Amino acid sequence: MTTTPSAGASEESEEQSRSAQKRRAILDAATEIFLQKGYLATNMDEIAARAAVSKQTVYKNFPGKETLFIEIVSSVTTRAGDRVYDQMPEIAAGEDISEYLQRYAYRQLTVVLTRRVMQLRRLVIGEVGRFPELARALFDGGPKRAVATLALLFERLADRGLLAIDDPALAASQFNWLIMAEPLNRAMLLGDEAIPKPAELRRHAAAGVRMFLASYGKARRPKR
Repeated sequence: MTTTPSAGASEESEEQSRSAQKRRAILDAATEIFLQKGYLATNMDEIAARAAVSKQTVYKNFPGKETLFIEIVSSVTTRAGDRVYDQMPEIAAGEDISEYLQRYAYRQLTVVLTRRVMQLRRLVIGEVGRFPELARALFDGGPKRAVATLALLFERLADRGLLAIDDPALAASQFNWLIMAEPLNRAMLLGDEAIPKPAELRRHAAAGVRMFLASYGKARRPKR
């Protein structure tokens, strides 16, 4: 029986889908085991068993445990960043800048301050001496991306006359850490139970935005 071109393409598509599903299963299983046991106590055999794939399949996708761990750190931080930045719409015409920035800040806080992200950050910090590239992956996908994205946003808002900002990169760094520093450090150092509740995060976001606009809000910038 001759395979038609369309049938061949369909089979190839199905194979790619199965491969993607296996890769996702490996990443999910490895994430859970890394967070439960730490880096050193995790082994590829257990990851294969948890993902319901062969050990050969694990190594086909990831040459070693270090590569797999770096991929997990990168993927978790990338997905978190996507949820903050890709799903946040541009400010609408006539929309209040304070309310817009509060929504942005609250989204950033709730996406980052989750048990999984906090556990992963603690794990990465514990392995920095052995694998500094892990920290680089976390930094690039987290704070560095946050500040770069905010800088572009603030530049657009300044161009529209909604903010008075001369240095968008500096303002972005200040906004990011004004919003993130206290609750992030509390959760990192005191554990998952110290992650603030939504109502507290909303109050924190509102207070941070008020302070930010005291310096960069156009209506409050003193004339020279």
